[in-house]
Amino acid sequence: MEIDFLLIGQGLAGTALGYRLLESGKSIRIIDQPSGNQSSRVAAGLFNPVTGRKMVKTWNADYLFPELHSFYKRLEEITGQSFLEEQPIYRPFLSIEEQNEWMGHSADEGFQIYLKDIYTESQSDSLNDSFGGVLLKQSGWLKINVFLNAMQRYFAEKLQQEYFEENELRKEEGHWVYKGIKYKSIIFCNGLGAMKSSFFNYLPFAPVKGEILELKQAFCPDYIVNRGVFRVHLGNGIHRVGSTYTKHDLDQGPTDSAKAEILERLGALVKLPVEEIISHKTGIRPATKDRKPFLGKHPKEQSVYIFDGFGAKGVSLVPYFSKLMCDYLKGQSSLPNEVDIARYFNYI
Repeated sequence: MEIDFLLIGQGLAGTALGYRLLESGKSIRIIDQPSGNQSSRVAAGLFNPVTGRKMVKTWNADYLFPELHSFYKRLEEITGQSFLEEQPIYRPFLSIEEQNEWMGHSADEGFQIYLKDIYTESQSDSLNDSFGGVLLKQSGWLKINVFLNAMQRYFAEKLQQEYFEENELRKEEGHWVYKGIKYKSIIFCNGLGAMKSSFFNYLPFAPVKGEILELKQAFCPDYIVNRGVFRVHLGNGIHRVGSTYTKHDLDQGPTDSAKAEILERLGALVKLPVEEIISHKTGIRPATKDRKPFLGKHPKEQSVYIFDGFGAKGVSLVPYFSKLMCDYLKGQSSLPNEVDIARYFNYI
């Protein structure tokens, strides 16, 4: 017996690509660490079509977001679970100038599909939004743990909960053998674990640490508030708030400095006191130097691939790029140059 693909990692990337390959008729097996994919499971799960300090459309938004919604909804139907929370995001204005700028954006056809409304006055006594704000649509958050657990059950016997040991991988007569099972191809989808692989340790990963709080606070709107920090209502007056971004102290757990930073920014956004801090979590995102994911084939090993490096925007990026990667693996298309790891072959 020979299986088409061995996928290393069942975080967002491995889950989405594994599903795509099964759907296309390929046989797969997935190996994931017993403790779960920490970077995916700790992530906030937000998806937002307009981001950054200058509030520009997310890279490739017009391709990413149609695929995002249809992909997760389809998997909700297949698994019988609910994990996609479609919610508008409210971003308060800081000045009249910013308010006027967004009035201009509202006439731009490229933005209109992502704008729900623009307000010129405060929407709540609980918010510091005296200049109003913009309400974005096609946004929300993914309940990542619910999603990954549901897909674990979907993969069933195709998923092995164990640590991948690369030194047990052998190439024999045109195929790979791992612990007695033959595979045609290997795909690394294991986040920062790929940095330690002898196949892909040359790629310029740029890990970023993020810290998130879950806390109790009054004011529970039916939208996500995002300015300086995001604030997502999880139910029962509990909110997820974050996140920090640092390239330092990657080996440390939760830090007091990050906690203080998040609370300070939250205080500038919401006027009400924090009643209780319930949890403080941290994760290391598998970001990349050029902020574009790593897709493609090893330059020398014809049957070794990578699908990785999605950073903080994995929820948005993975549905679309898993489709492109699946088509590429089936020989039906090439990969866009901006994500193909061939852009780094000169560094080997």
